[in-house]
Amino acid sequence: MNTELIIHIEWDGPFKLDQLSELNNTDIVFGIYQIYGSHPIYGADVLLYIGKADRQTFSQRISQEEWIYNCDSKSVKIYIGRLAGSKTPGANRWSLEIELAEKLLIYAHSPARNTQNLNSIPDTAARDVHILNWGNYRNLLPEVSGARYTSKYDNIKNYEIYGAHKKLKKSQ
Repeated sequence: MNTELIIHIEWDGPFKLDQLSELNNTDIVFGIYQIYGSHPIYGADVLLYIGKADRQTFSQRISQEEWIYNCDSKSVKIYIGRLAGSKTPGANRWSLEIELAEKLLIYAHSPARNTQNLNSIPDTAARDVHILNWGNYRNLLPEVSGARYTSKYDNIKNYEIYGAHKKLKKSQ
């Protein structure tokens, strides 16, 4: 990707597991979601998972993961993020934006229950992606940039710390 791709995500929630049927509405359609709940090491009400609902409703996708079996399922909270912009893109472009947003958000936040996209992201595809989280984005960073998490700035010519040519005096 050579031009900057800005992905706006509008977050809503929290929803409980017994409210999943409300997320089966086809008007709510596709996007990214966050799951919060208890973790044996990290504690209560922590970010457990970031996932995507692509070409299926949030209800369909989240139900497939069986969060009902979480040790404290009554405390599980779901936040849904719908992509936003000046116009809805075609299905393939929409899917690409969902995929890039999911991978970059997982990489930047390292949720406890995610196992994929924790250690790598598609470097070339993600380097010019910039995510802006709006609404109730909970514990996510308000902005996430692929420029920060990819190799985009690994080899900047003549890069140095300002004033590096001067020796710093250490206090004694």
